[in-house]
Amino acid sequence: MHVKKRLGSASQKLRTANPSSFMEGMIEDSFVYPAGDPRYARNALAPGSAPIETLFSTAQPRSLSFNLEPLGPDASGGDRRDMASREMRRMIGGNFGNEALRWFDGASESQRGLARSAALNYGAFFGSSFDANGLQSATITYEGGGHASGEVNPALARLIGASMSAMPGMRPIFTTLIAGRDHGSQWITFLMSNGFRLVEMQPMLDELGLGGRLAGLLQIVGIALGGRFDIPPGAALVAFGRGPQGVELELQVMLDAIADVPPNFLQLLTMNLRERPRELGALESFLDAFTPDDNVWPGRFSILGIRIGPTGPPKVSLFLRPIEFEITPAAARMPNGGAADVLPSTAG
Repeated sequence: MHVKKRLGSASQKLRTANPSSFMEGMIEDSFVYPAGDPRYARNALAPGSAPIETLFSTAQPRSLSFNLEPLGPDASGGDRRDMASREMRRMIGGNFGNEALRWFDGASESQRGLARSAALNYGAFFGSSFDANGLQSATITYEGGGHASGEVNPALARLIGASMSAMPGMRPIFTTLIAGRDHGSQWITFLMSNGFRLVEMQPMLDELGLGGRLAGLLQIVGIALGGRFDIPPGAALVAFGRGPQGVELELQVMLDAIADVPPNFLQLLTMNLRERPRELGALESFLDAFTPDDNVWPGRFSILGIRIGPTGPPKVSLFLRPIEFEITPAAARMPNGGAADVLPSTAG
């Protein structure tokens, strides 16, 4: 598979460390078949495409970030979970030190038990982010979440419980651990099984102490989706975590579940970044890094994410399925084609 070569090329264009220098074995073990092999289409991360997805985030604008499903299409969920956990330990210990490793071991203990293996489907996804100085963050997303609120910081668990009461139809689907150079964080992600209007998030944001942040979220989503402020059932995720400044929330809109995404979606999205030229320039560099020399389009946008916290402007993330990883290339030429299965950003 040409994934390693493509990531290496992108790292050169973005002037980041080459991911292969840190996780060559995992990349090679996850993409053992030839490029375009139809077996790759059977995956939970990016069905119909090779199981890898890149993303841009204004939280880490000068980075190369991507998520992958470990070990290829024939592995069991338990094997994927175990490999991803081992890779997290190796990369955290080797890059961030023993204190960070102890944090991860404690936070992931409940997810790594053998008793959970039989009920797993995909098991786990692995994410990483690289900048010019090397590994910026490593991420693992564990399948499941039915008891997730009992496995996080008690204060955050109470806020999550209150938020679920304020916003009916929230179904926990996975737990994500993000280890960065300076701190680690745990996120719980919920599928919004009910349709809702964005303004209906106000009580939930109030419970989190983020009530004053709704306007920024409305602006980004409303402009990017051409004036749409309602989300259909099953078309969005809400993730809760605690960053350095306090509780944060990320809304992720799955673009293939929105029937009328504007054809000029990318142009509309960048209108939100016009007053942030550094981030806009970084987005342009990201898209260029994944646009093949013989094409004019990088691939399919699958998820639009907006993260809000106690301070600062909303952080925007955009998930991309590169056209070169599509099993059916014709599908990738659609500017707003399908979306991957749900996954939080790797930005800490």
